[in-house]
Amino acid sequence: MTGLAQSLAGKLRSKEAKVGVVGLGYVGLPLAVEFASKGFTTVGIDLDDRKIALLADRKNYIQDIPDARVAEVLANGTFRAQSNYNGVEDLDVIYICVPTPFTDNKEPDLTFIRSASEQIAKHLRNGQLIILKSTTYPNTTEGLVQPILEATGKKVGSDFFLAFSPERIDPGNKKFHTANTPIVTGGVTADCTALAVLTNEQVIEKVIAVSSPKVAEMEKLLENIFRSVNIALVNELAKLCDRMGGINMWEVVEAAATKPFGFMPFFPGPGIGGHCILIDPYYLSWLARKYDFETNFITLAAETNESMPFYVRDMVIHEVAHLPKSIADINILVLGVAFKRGVDDTRHSPALRVIELLYADGARNISYSDPYVANTQAGKMSLASVELTDAVLKASDIVLITTDHTEYDYEHIVRTASLVIDTRNATKNITDTKLRQKIVLLGSGLTREN
Repeated sequence: MTGLAQSLAGKLRSKEAKVGVVGLGYVGLPLAVEFASKGFTTVGIDLDDRKIALLADRKNYIQDIPDARVAEVLANGTFRAQSNYNGVEDLDVIYICVPTPFTDNKEPDLTFIRSASEQIAKHLRNGQLIILKSTTYPNTTEGLVQPILEATGKKVGSDFFLAFSPERIDPGNKKFHTANTPIVTGGVTADCTALAVLTNEQVIEKVIAVSSPKVAEMEKLLENIFRSVNIALVNELAKLCDRMGGINMWEVVEAAATKPFGFMPFFPGPGIGGHCILIDPYYLSWLARKYDFETNFITLAAETNESMPFYVRDMVIHEVAHLPKSIADINILVLGVAFKRGVDDTRHSPALRVIELLYADGARNISYSDPYVANTQAGKMSLASVELTDAVLKASDIVLITTDHTEYDYEHIVRTASLVIDTRNATKNITDTKLRQKIVLLGSGLTREN
């Protein structure tokens, strides 16, 4: 290691290094709390004044972190949050954990990464390490962030250090969290990699070094596209089972999962949500086109998953056709608008897309109930969660399960409701024949008799 690298390594081992985290969302805040809990002076930066105000009051807004941990590091002074980049020159390590959305044309939007890099460059000093964690396409670290930082006249690997280490956050996961989930790290130079690995090892149990940021960037896309492709496969087969009749796709997957090797179970549903799985295939396909390469297989899988809210909309319309009411008159109750079970995250939630599509088709009496999401926006509709009472269930012509929260009493729901459309197999444990006649299950291969 060079002298600057050795100096930073010494600070990290003695916990004298000051750590900054830009972006205090689902990735950044848990990471900042981990460093602060280990005794590192940690500064969080986020331009959202609402987040800063909450943290100033020692209030936590990320579900996966215990409130007490956030309050503790704020109270003991190891962590503080601010809405500007003042004092960044005093930090030794700076993580960039900002959003990476895509545009309306499904092209990467790196506005937040670019802005954060430019702000850091204004304060860049010798010996600092910058680690990009935001999910992105290969060559973002070296092709975008590095030139911005080197425009200061400083050189990576000698004056400052740069690496990419993608996040592996799984919202709602009770077993794996920031500290015990292995992560991958790749630096621009050998010293960059060594320092980034050492930094991550201060708060993460297992860190895997790879040969470059590009490998780490592509590895992250592979993780998420792997899920996208396999979810698309079972979604397509679920629709085929419905078309054929007599085959339940959920039973098919569970049967296949008994094989002890060569198979990993994925299940159908109303679509995919969250930040990464929906977006990442388009990041890669955009990059591939620059090399005259089409990721046909990957793009088709993404399109298949994006079509599922339309399929669920059609399931609802099919059932409406058997009711003595029009789409404009029926009451639809949606159960769950978070993108997955047990979380309050509605980013790209398929439930919201289904609501939006039903509204576009004329449905005007749509309500939802979600124990994690008090208010939400679905297209033109501003909605507030309703209490899941018997009166609400009885007043609903169709109850649509889009998120299988464990808090719901599904047997009671089916017993009380007139008709339930289940897109998550949440009602799988209901065996009563009469109750099952009230359930329309996505991918079950059965059509409700009317």
